Amino acid sequence: MALISIVPEDSVLRWPVDLVERSASMTPFLQKLLRINWWLVAPMYGLLVFGVFAIESAARHLPGGGESFASAQKRWILIGSAVFVATSLIDYRWFRWLGIPMYAVGVGLCAAIMNSDSEVHQFTIGGLSFQPAQLAIASGILMLSWLLQDLPRLGSKIPKVGWLLKEPVVKIGIIGLLAGIPFLVVVKMGDMGSALVWIPVALVALIVSGVPFRYLTCMASVGLAVLPLLYFVVLPKASERGMARIELFLDMLQDKQVDVSGDAWAPYNIAIAVGHAGWSGTGWMSTADQGSMHDRRLIPFHTAHNDFIFPVIAEEQGFRGGMLLIAGFALLLVVCLFIATAARDPMGRLLVCGVVALFFAHIFENIGMCIQLMPITGIPLPLISYSGTFAVMCMFLLGLVQSVWIHRKPIRAYEPVAKEETQDPGLILSNEIR
Repeated sequence: MALISIVPEDSVLRWPVDLVERSASMTPFLQKLLRINWWLVAPMYGLLVFGVFAIESAARHLPGGGESFASAQKRWILIGSAVFVATSLIDYRWFRWLGIPMYAVGVGLCAAIMNSDSEVHQFTIGGLSFQPAQLAIASGILMLSWLLQDLPRLGSKIPKVGWLLKEPVVKIGIIGLLAGIPFLVVVKMGDMGSALVWIPVALVALIVSGVPFRYLTCMASVGLAVLPLLYFVVLPKASERGMARIELFLDMLQDKQVDVSGDAWAPYNIAIAVGHAGWSGTGWMSTADQGSMHDRRLIPFHTAHNDFIFPVIAEEQGFRGGMLLIAGFALLLVVCLFIATAARDPMGRLLVCGVVALFFAHIFENIGMCIQLMPITGIPLPLISYSGTFAVMCMFLLGLVQSVWIHRKPIRAYEPVAKEETQDPGLILSNEIR
């Protein structure tokens, strides 16, 4: 039986196919809409909805009840959705011009409240409260991704001395300067949780920007050498409360005697709440009669809707709910890493990897402190905690990730390629016949 070919004999197929590029009549706006990565959108909104229900239960002991906080979070999600869509449809390369003013404002506001006695480290403008440390780190990621791409390109245009901008030492200096300044300011504020986020962000920037492994090894060796000095000399002067929390964490890790009615009250009850719920948990909005520790206010109820929201989720939804939450975060971060591989330039790749590092640091610190893997730090769980402006900031960063995907290099559909005409070489005789 003869096979019928629907492809012209003088052409071959190129794979894969990009549906957007197949129609030249589409407007750029429609092309961007069709390029949206729904694998990024779905887990983001799934986590946001999950967080609204968790906030309603976690904030029930606060004035106004949990419904008021859940409604407020919904309004922040609506604002964040508008920011997410707008950021996604704008080319992410335009946002690099916002890096310098955002970075200057973020660091300046952190310095302004550096000597205040506030435990939440918030700045209030016109009745709107927000943490400037989050603005500083978001703008820092923008600055790092921009400068680490454009400075080496600028060096190629400068004769004789331009090669200096391509050296790994210059990259290390840029990362150290942009990450070190806000890190030291935030440490001085006493917000160790937000300061520690800079460490994985800077490490990822070093790796993704192409700093050679020998430099990284040397820096790691120097860091380990000065670690005792930082811990025993610098940290006690910079943050007494941070030092006390680390010592308490180490004592509990070694099963030493601690005061569970004093300093160890919060980490002890939080770990119990996570562990006692079993597979299915006590149920959403469960009461004390159903075994809820949160209803008995054994979980710090003033911050249960923010920093300590994971113990509430783990207690009410059990092990399966906690694993579902972690799986949602894992899917979100894996999709972001996949988008990083499709970035059209180093700035897009650095930007996405920086966002992944930021989210991972928040997730690891927040959940880790609830299961005694990390000391207690005041840091929210992205997209889950009631955090207002931080939720909008997270959706802005994910909008930048979506923009990297939408504005990636197009992969053309199959393209007819004419076969090269080759002359028949005729009969070729082997050496044996010759």
